[in-house]
Amino acid sequence: MLSTSLMIAFAIAAGAGLMRGFAGVGSGMMMAPIFAVLFGPVATVGIIIIMELVVTAQLLPGTHRDIAWRTIAPMGAAAALFMPAGNWMLVSFDADLIARGMAAVVLVFSIVLAFGWRYGGEKRMPATLGVGALSGVLMAATSLGNPPVMMYLLSSHDPAAVNRANFTGYFALTLVALICLMGFKGLISASAMTTAAMLLPVFIFGAWIGGRLFRKSSEALYRRIALAILFLIGAYGLIR
Repeated sequence: MLSTSLMIAFAIAAGAGLMRGFAGVGSGMMMAPIFAVLFGPVATVGIIIIMELVVTAQLLPGTHRDIAWRTIAPMGAAAALFMPAGNWMLVSFDADLIARGMAAVVLVFSIVLAFGWRYGGEKRMPATLGVGALSGVLMAATSLGNPPVMMYLLSSHDPAAVNRANFTGYFALTLVALICLMGFKGLISASAMTTAAMLLPVFIFGAWIGGRLFRKSSEALYRRIALAILFLIGAYGLIR
């Protein structure tokens, strides 16, 4: 029989999949706080990485043509390169203080974007690499690695399909790097893999539904939902 904890996890995984399929981002933020209580913080990271990697593989065939690889590839490479620095910061500095500071920046920036500000310039390589490096450090140190990338991509005039595709491409690169790093350090347990396997069907189904909803949505609706996710990430980072 299913335990209460597992039933809660199924419900959260379904909702997170829906969010991931629609917006291309935000599912980890939805799962992490609840899963950390249900399964423990270390197991949670392994569970989420495995699930996100599988759904990313599911979403890639339908999005790869819209991915701006000239931007996403160097950004993902920079993130992977700086993940060890994030691990070092995790044991050397107050990771909670770092996360809260970043969350405050995210909160302010999401409000600015919500009022219609856009960056009309070109995505230059130094800025792209800097965003990727910051994301990689934060991903390994605090688990809040997505906001810098979201802020950078959503501030442009790119259409919703391109932003969603770019998020998917970025996750494809960074999740592979992160799962290799954690596997090398022995941080992905057999129980985490078993739990991920049980939750994957509802997560995948939710992502499939979210993808269908995205195809019926408008540019304005996508941007509102993406900015709402960014705002909630910032708020969660401050109050957690």
